[in-house]
Order: sequence, then C-alpha cells, then structure tokens
Amino acid sequence: MDVGIRLIVGLGNPGERHAETRHNAGFLFVGAVANRFGVVLRAESRFKADIVRYDGASHRIWLLNPQTYMNLSGDAVAPFARYYKIAPSNILVAHDELDLPVGTVRLKQGGGHGGHNGLRDIAQKLGTNEFVRLRIGIGHPGNSDDVTDYVLRRASVADQAQIESGIANALDHVTDLIDGRYQIVMNELHRSADVATPASDT
Repeated sequence: MDVGIRLIVGLGNPGERHAETRHNAGFLFVGAVANRFGVVLRAESRFKADIVRYDGASHRIWLLNPQTYMNLSGDAVAPFARYYKIAPSNILVAHDELDLPVGTVRLKQGGGHGGHNGLRDIAQKLGTNEFVRLRIGIGHPGNSDDVTDYVLRRASVADQAQIESGIANALDHVTDLIDGRYQIVMNELHRSADVATPASDT
C-alpha cells in the first residue's frame, strides 16, 4: 500500500467575507503549505476548487481548497481524487475543530465526522472515512446553539494568533506528513500542546 500524503485538502468557505473566519482554518493551513513550497493555488473550474501541484524531492503533492462551500466539499475532493487515482488513505484533510482548545492541532487517521459537515460530505462522496485529518482547534462557544455563528465569525486577535501559531507548528512537520511518518507528527504535536500555555479571550 502506498503510504503517505498525495493530496492535501483545506476546508473552508470561499469569498472575502469568509476569509478570516474560524471555519476557514483548513484554507489557512493549505495556504501556509503553498507558501512553504513556493507555489500558488489557482482556480480550476472543472474541479470546483483552487488547486496547485508541487513536485517535491520524493513525491508529487497536490494542494486543494474546495470552492463549493463547506457542506459540499466532497463535490471537489472526490472527483479530483478519482481523476488522479489518489486513494482516500493518501488524502489529508485540514479542518477546524470545535472539540480542541484554540491553537491545538492534532493528527488523526480515519474516524467519524464529529458533526463537521465538510468531513461528512467528503466521506459520503469518497464512499469511505479512511482519510487522514489535521484537526485545527478553534475552541467551542460553550453552547451548541451558538456554534454556527461562532464558526462563521472572525476570531478575536488573541485566538487568531493562537490558531496561526498552531498552523505554523503543524507546517514544521509537513514533510513527515507527506512521507507518512504519522506517529512522529502525532508525538510532536502532542508534545507541543503539553508545553503550550494558551490564553483565549473568546
């Protein structure tokens, strides 16, 4: 079995008014990866996504941000993966995570969608949930009735700084991610969380 990541997907909503909302943490991560690799995402209408290819030393990697809105993320991911014959196990989906403290980042292989509509749609359209996830903590508003407004609202300055710090930390391990050294990444991200002392003002 081919081990490692061939497609990195960031989840978010398109358009300027969504650009700096909590729900777009996945877009932020993919943008950071593109900057690290020195490539630029460009609109590809047939896949309903912003896409770029990076030819690295060991692997060819695709970066993809769906432009379908969150609830239909699978409409971009599944056709692209099938066209390029990328197995679900070789896909990393970066997304915002309510159940993690702000700025905490975790790696997970497979599992349920946890109520995240983007993950839900991707799993449905791929026909499996066996893809890798990079969970970017955005914190929880405390009341489930407030979740929709919370994720679609811009984070406070302090929270945004913590989210970006978490993304930068994950970015330092992107080569290990691409090469399939998941346990190393899990250990490093866990250690980073242990030494961090976040202070949310949300």
